[in-house]
Amino acid sequence: MSPTESAFWVVSPGTGEIRPVTVPAPRPDEVRVRTLRSGVSRGTETLVFRGAVPASQHTAMRAPYQEGDFPGPVKYGYLNVGVVEQGPAELRGRTVFCLYPHQTAYVVPAVAVVPVPETVPPSRAVLAGTVETAVNALWDAPPLVGDRVTVIGGGMVGCSVARLLARFPGVDVELVDVDPARAETAAALGVGFAHPDAAATGRDLVFHASAAEAGLRRSLELLRPEGTVVELSWYGDREVTVPLGAGFHSGRLSVRASQVGMVAPARRSTRSYADRLALALDLLRDPAFDALLSAEHPFERLPEVLPDLASGSLAGLCHVITYGE
Repeated sequence: MSPTESAFWVVSPGTGEIRPVTVPAPRPDEVRVRTLRSGVSRGTETLVFRGAVPASQHTAMRAPYQEGDFPGPVKYGYLNVGVVEQGPAELRGRTVFCLYPHQTAYVVPAVAVVPVPETVPPSRAVLAGTVETAVNALWDAPPLVGDRVTVIGGGMVGCSVARLLARFPGVDVELVDVDPARAETAAALGVGFAHPDAAATGRDLVFHASAAEAGLRRSLELLRPEGTVVELSWYGDREVTVPLGAGFHSGRLSVRASQVGMVAPARRSTRSYADRLALALDLLRDPAFDALLSAEHPFERLPEVLPDLASGSLAGLCHVITYGE
């Protein structure tokens, strides 16, 4: 096997290219993985591609196997599914998930990969990092039986949260988005759908994932007294104004952040990062998550695909990158 492989790099804001990379031979405690699929995290990766990571967040936003620095050149990404070509006997030949960028093959410590259940196809498995974010959000703010819960923002994270909520007994779930096409996605996920103007009010819990100021404002408007908004959006270098007047204080409303970089406090003493990721992969046995997969593009076209995603001219949720097999 040639030590030279290929990886996608953001060269400068708005420009990417595929570069050759040298992959070392694995040591006894490492694995060599041949990539089968990778996924583009539409929110975070397009912010990185546009150079919109604030300087204050350069350290916090580093991906586990990132190379280079923001705004570029930088090799960035964290939704990778491949097959182990070399490594410990119990992993050789296994399909695994790893928080690795878009690259044809790579070497990482064996503990950095998590086996994918045999019933989960590689394309669906790229959603593991997104479903892991949804799991963490529900650890941060679990609904009670019979709760009325809204998810604002029908992107990858919002849809993943909605699908997990749909499996809670007695919980009424409504997905809210400005795009009427998300109604079809909501139906596939087994939840209700509404435009923001027609969304149900009096909600116990709202998960906000639209990355838009208007979405956060509407989230607060939908709450019942003493309800909670869980903020899942990341705004990059944009400032957001939140209406903390009107009924915010009299209603004793709460806004709390949820971010996947740390295991939620409710489970931090009993669950590791690996446990959380393994749970996400197990939850992906559910074929309903296929509704989040929009299109497949060959790795060689990534320099064309990311500009289209960043500009909004390429619609859809998770765009899957294929690697020529």
